[in-house]
Amino acid sequence: MKLTVFTSDASKSSEQDFNLPVFEGNKGVQAVKEVVVAHKANARLGTHSTKTRGEVRGGGKKPWNQKGTGRARAGSSRSPLWSGGGVVFGPKPRDYSKKINGKVKALAFSRALFDRATAGDVSVIESFVAKDAKSKGMNTVISRIAPKGKVLIVDAPFTAEANRAARNLARVTLQEAAKLNTLDLVQYGKIVVSSKALETIIARANGGQS
Repeated sequence: MKLTVFTSDASKSSEQDFNLPVFEGNKGVQAVKEVVVAHKANARLGTHSTKTRGEVRGGGKKPWNQKGTGRARAGSSRSPLWSGGGVVFGPKPRDYSKKINGKVKALAFSRALFDRATAGDVSVIESFVAKDAKSKGMNTVISRIAPKGKVLIVDAPFTAEANRAARNLARVTLQEAAKLNTLDLVQYGKIVVSSKALETIIARANGGQS
């Protein structure tokens, strides 16, 4: 599969073939969905909590007599119908995490990589070079490759200078090739990887790791 390869300063580009995984039909599409859902579910804290009428403080005394007042009968001021009362079927702390089989993760990773590469959303840069670790220079390089939108840049690993230069760019997110996952591949408008990082990614995709 061909990808666009840029020089370190992104001034020149060329097309090169890479041994990326190839899919036919819808194989792996469902796996991508399942893994993305699992990633988002596993990020949920599940700490939300409300009190039932039995947990709300007070309300032990009957507000008024059952009969003779002309008002509707009431047994407690902590009824769900009252302000300050309990909540009916409200949320309670729970675990949202989902377990995904390792083979499904690997399939999803490879399929997501194939889809983004096919769509032309993956570009390769020879290396991330940040002179004097300045954000201005890094922003210029990234803008030549991806003029707008959220960008994920991947290296293996980042140099200290490149990390300092890129981490303050609002639309840019950094990720190491060894930690790249399916969610990373699907949620950014453009993915820019270094040549070294691409070698790691291809090895993972063809070797069945996610």
